[in-house]
Amino acid sequence: MSAMRVTVTGATGLIGSSLVAALRERGAQVTVLTRDPDRARARLGDVDAVGWDTLAGPAPVAALQERDAVVHLAGEPVAQRWSAKVKRAISESRVLGTRNLVEGLALAGSRPPLLLSSSATGYYGAHGEEPLDEDAPPGRDFLAQVCVEWEAAAAAASELGMRAVQLRTGVVLDRSGGALAKMLPAFRLGVGGPVAGGYQYMSWIHAQDVVGMMLAALADERWSGPVNATAPEPVPNRVFSKALGRVLGRPSLLPVPGFALQALYGEMAEIVTTGARVMPAKALVLGYEFAHPQLEPALRQALARP
Repeated sequence: MSAMRVTVTGATGLIGSSLVAALRERGAQVTVLTRDPDRARARLGDVDAVGWDTLAGPAPVAALQERDAVVHLAGEPVAQRWSAKVKRAISESRVLGTRNLVEGLALAGSRPPLLLSSSATGYYGAHGEEPLDEDAPPGRDFLAQVCVEWEAAAAAASELGMRAVQLRTGVVLDRSGGALAKMLPAFRLGVGGPVAGGYQYMSWIHAQDVVGMMLAALADERWSGPVNATAPEPVPNRVFSKALGRVLGRPSLLPVPGFALQALYGEMAEIVTTGARVMPAKALVLGYEFAHPQLEPALRQALARP
């Protein structure tokens, strides 16, 4: 990967910043597309930062051509209370933003052979204990429909002769952000516990394995289409809560009723109170070796002081 040239959107986010660091460690030349190039350089160090508002129009051709890959991670955060305005931002940032990126790729004279685009296990909607692989149908709720349109926008890159990969990422374990960071204050106070009964499945993955899968997809042409970025052992919420309590050395018995989350987050609470048992079928077939396949060791590593 030493000679790779990669363009990344969403590079200052939780996964994006880790991916940029991993690429640079491997000698890759990284260009980031961002609304705020100065902020990106301050966050990421000496990178080629190019200004682009994802909703304003096609991505700049000069930042796309003569590259080996584009990794598209930009999108409005999902973990917030969903007003009509927020839902529109969640949808447009992903669907219109991805269409604008692909439009830029269509205009590029020497376009990259790969578009690796983020997606989410929210694609599947709420399910029970049924294990789901990449062929499972989409759900019908708001986030599932966003994922369907988002993936379709990214898959359009295949019509340009590109390999298109959509990484359906689960609950990312990283102490500095995402769902785990939001859970920590309550659990550290000893008032964390299973949510809404705790029987819904949590399809989790360590942040290092999200980046690991991205690096594998960049290097291996067999990776194509939707890929579930989840660990091999999804667990019910109550099992996750007990494991997190053990790792923190705190009790984890206090149940969190669904209506409390509903009051706090509104419709977004459905992501937490319902779940899906998503399996990384394609990644396992392709031979991806997880750095953190088991929950409790993964939590210990994710919460370890750097």
